[in-house]
Amino acid sequence: MRVLGIESTAHTASVGIVDEGTQVVAAATDMYKPVQGGIHPREAANHHAELFPELVERVLSQSGVDPESLGAIAFSQGPGLGPCLRAGATVARMLALTWGRPLVPVNHCVAHLEIARALSGFEDPVLLYASGGNTQVVAYAHGRYRVLGETLDIGVGNFLDKLALGMGSTFPGGPWIEKWAREGKTVHDLPYSVHGMDVSFSGLLTAAKALQTKGVGKEDLSLSVESHAYAMLCEVAERALAHLGSKELVLGGGVACNQRLRRMVEEMAHARGVRVFAPPPSLCVDNGAMIAWTGLLSDRSGGRVEVARSEVLPRQRTDQVEARWRVRTTEHVSEG
Repeated sequence: MRVLGIESTAHTASVGIVDEGTQVVAAATDMYKPVQGGIHPREAANHHAELFPELVERVLSQSGVDPESLGAIAFSQGPGLGPCLRAGATVARMLALTWGRPLVPVNHCVAHLEIARALSGFEDPVLLYASGGNTQVVAYAHGRYRVLGETLDIGVGNFLDKLALGMGSTFPGGPWIEKWAREGKTVHDLPYSVHGMDVSFSGLLTAAKALQTKGVGKEDLSLSVESHAYAMLCEVAERALAHLGSKELVLGGGVACNQRLRRMVEEMAHARGVRVFAPPPSLCVDNGAMIAWTGLLSDRSGGRVEVARSEVLPRQRTDQVEARWRVRTTEHVSEG
């Protein structure tokens, strides 16, 4: 069985085809890049609408798959930017109707976890999910993925974007911060905002901007920001592992491509005797393959919907989705 997945939650338009062995049969991606500033939802949606026909044709050509032989068409239902989600969902509905294929909605956050879980071979990992719009620590319990901790304000990727744009970069800002941080020499004091299992980045952003006005160079500022922000993420991930008694951790989201974050997480995990896995960058960033894979899992467990019931849910939370494909004999997190 092969499933085609469509991702369109934010700046990325992506189409992927995945088979039952988690093999990415074909993939095609194009990212909206604003001339200046951050993401403009309507412009990003227009970009996606224009590019999706070409991306679909590309994956069909790469794979040699007969569209009518596909098991299902999956699409990112939420969370995300409304106009962008609607652009992808519209294409998915059209393909499902044209090819006579079932339609399967997928939660974007759950998809990051499921592709990492499948590729790692781990049975029941904790997910450290670090992206532009989302920062969460997630684990499975009682039929759903539960958010054990999350950002109280902005996502870590959004924080990095805002800071980098203020230092003259283009979007996305995370890769610029990583590049500058490699050249940094001094780590300056900044707020360290961990609140139990949650984190906060708005105060860190304000303080970093204040250092910039005092003449701290972008290299040292970027190093300081990465050191503090990623230590915060490591702390809440470690606390989740300790709470659950888990020995498996996976990373997901675009910020998980950052090499410093990966090293820090690996060091923390090694100290705790925890196995850790980070997907290749192409499967950490938003991509159609993870939507296709999670759609395949959901389709097996009755996740199909009629076109008339395939609305997008921009504010859909990770813990609102039933993970019907998961079967567990031991539950760690109590209902509450």
